Amino acid sequence: MVAWYPWIVLVHLACAIVFAGAVAFEVLVVEALHRQFDTATMQRIEQSIMARVRRFMPVIVVLLFASGFMLFDIRCDGLSCVGSRFGNWLLLKVLLAFGVLGVFINAMWAMRSGKMDVCRFRHTHRVVLGLMVGIVFLAKTMFYL
Repeated sequence: MVAWYPWIVLVHLACAIVFAGAVAFEVLVVEALHRQFDTATMQRIEQSIMARVRRFMPVIVVLLFASGFMLFDIRCDGLSCVGSRFGNWLLLKVLLAFGVLGVFINAMWAMRSGKMDVCRFRHTHRVVLGLMVGIVFLAKTMFYL
């Protein structure tokens, strides 16, 4: 293995924790606040959260995918592991990750163009959380399946 492998894993895991944690926070905490605050207050809270997230999340996503590509290349030596049991589970994990990326890019575009409404915001985060749960499940079990 490459000498940098443990550092690449560390960056990948740290970015995954930040990304998945932010999405889980949105779904499990922020959505529950809608029952306690009026619409105007919730819009201010969500706008404040999104303003902060927009500053760092693109960097987290770039580092997450860059480190993921490096890990894929190291573990699979290009594409040589595809077709094996491990390689197929890894490929499924990669497809889920690209699903997350697609939703993330779509959400960033919607925010910049002013098309991100409360309903879209809520469903986007729920879809991403579901995909992230799948990715984490595969990450922890693909070595044993």
